[in-house]
Amino acid sequence: MTRMIKAVFFDIDDTIYDYTSADKVAMAALKSYCRRQFGLFDDDFGQYISAARHMADARTGEGCAATHNRLIRFQCMLEILKKPLFPHAYEMYRIYWDTLISSSKPEPGIRELMKDLRCRGTYVGIGSNMTADVQYRKLEHLKLGEFIDGIVTSEEAGEEKPAKKLFLLCAQKASARPCECVFVGDSLKNDIQGAMRAGMNAVLYQKEGRETEETAGCPVIGDFADYFKAEQSVLERSG
Repeated sequence: MTRMIKAVFFDIDDTIYDYTSADKVAMAALKSYCRRQFGLFDDDFGQYISAARHMADARTGEGCAATHNRLIRFQCMLEILKKPLFPHAYEMYRIYWDTLISSSKPEPGIRELMKDLRCRGTYVGIGSNMTADVQYRKLEHLKLGEFIDGIVTSEEAGEEKPAKKLFLLCAQKASARPCECVFVGDSLKNDIQGAMRAGMNAVLYQKEGRETEETAGCPVIGDFADYFKAEQSVLERSG
């Protein structure tokens, strides 16, 4: 019997847009604010940001979406600095996310790929570790929403990738078996190994497009124009 792919799911950060570059711009804007308001310079800023993240992780736990909540992190930072929460906590949150999102651009070829998948009758979904509000804002800014059939965030699933629950919820929303789904992401641990343990097929997205020893056995693409070749490879390997 011929296998077919009914649904393709994409990670968001560092997959459909360059989170790493956008985060640097956002952190620079936040650093500028903290320099003006609190007199923090580069080394001190980095130390307080790191301490605040550790504090937030200790309070929320690292295996849930709340660990990504920048408002909680900035609240922790202000507590450490003994600075007032109002108006700074939400202003820091707004500066960070507004800057990051406005700096984000869709990866080359992702819009065309999603459109092509939809034209072929394939369900197009998102599976992401993060809070829902922020991820919806990113997708709207990237102008990809019209091609997306469903979204699963770790906030909704209650568990973070690489936990199976998030991937199984993705398949459930698509009315497909996990083996009829492909998950595309940049993280070998969270996206690829997580998806495969849940019974999904997986394609690793790396801009260089080079397969390393660690990714052997998993199709790797550095350009979304090569997705369908990778999908064919998935089908051939699975028999």
